[in-house]
Amino acid sequence: QVQLVESGGGSVEAGGSLTLSCAVSGYTSSKNYYQGWFRQAPGKEREGVAAISRGGGGTWRAGSVKARFTISRDVATNTVYLQMNSLRPEDTAMYYCAAGDPRGWMSGTDTYALDAWGQGTLVTVSS
Repeated sequence: QVQLVESGGGSVEAGGSLTLSCAVSGYTSSKNYYQGWFRQAPGKEREGVAAISRGGGGTWRAGSVKARFTISRDVATNTVYLQMNSLRPEDTAMYYCAAGDPRGWMSGTDTYALDAWGQGTLVTVSS
């Protein structure tokens, strides 16, 4: 059973930085997957933020964060990090770590079910 444990998040002023982390367990050694984050703001649909492949060689970021957020992976600990810089009030949302088919992020739809979700962490950016 795949499990994800998130940490990080919190409140910051606009222009500030935060780092989210997400540790995964339960995948077999041969399984290829992506791991990353979605976010959902009040009254808005869930959107993909960023994802990275199991080996770290492939990444995807949404256009709205590409210049400000960096995703990385510590392969030894199976932990993924999302470094969020130059945060804006519109980045305020619940951020959910997830793992599975990369099309879950890249397609921009809910068509591709993911293997697991984290518990979510709140990021609040004040102006």
